[in-house]
Amino acid sequence: MKVEFHSGVAEPLAHTCRLLRKAHAAGARVVVHGPGALLNQLDQALWTFDALSFVPHVRLRAGARPSAQQARTPTWLVDDVAAVADRDVLINLGSEMVEGWEAFARVIEVVAADEPAVQAGRQRWRHYKARQGVELVNHSAAGEG
Repeated sequence: MKVEFHSGVAEPLAHTCRLLRKAHAAGARVVVHGPGALLNQLDQALWTFDALSFVPHVRLRAGARPSAQQARTPTWLVDDVAAVADRDVLINLGSEMVEGWEAFARVIEVVAADEPAVQAGRQRWRHYKARQGVELVNHSAAGEG
């Protein structure tokens, strides 16, 4: 399993929008997990970040189950990963480990540039490093505009 850290991200929402646009173009089925308020902001940002493209997505709140139509949508913004099935990639915008991360072929951790986010990211890095079969990769976004 591959776990990628995108560290030092100055604008996590814009960065995640770009990641999701790229994943959608590649045909990946993605789950984004994080604090509810941040997922709500991402939901809005995905409608407006690029006037020339659209990333189809669904916002699934805690306890919600996707309809048949929603299940076909490639990108899900979820409060609860347990509601997820049949997805390739997990993107974590939160500061905590996501329970159930092992079910994904690939995990992307987006780590903001502020000190609390950096410290939480280091803790998650150590958690993954202690797991057998996890390939860790860091992509520094320092200097990203």
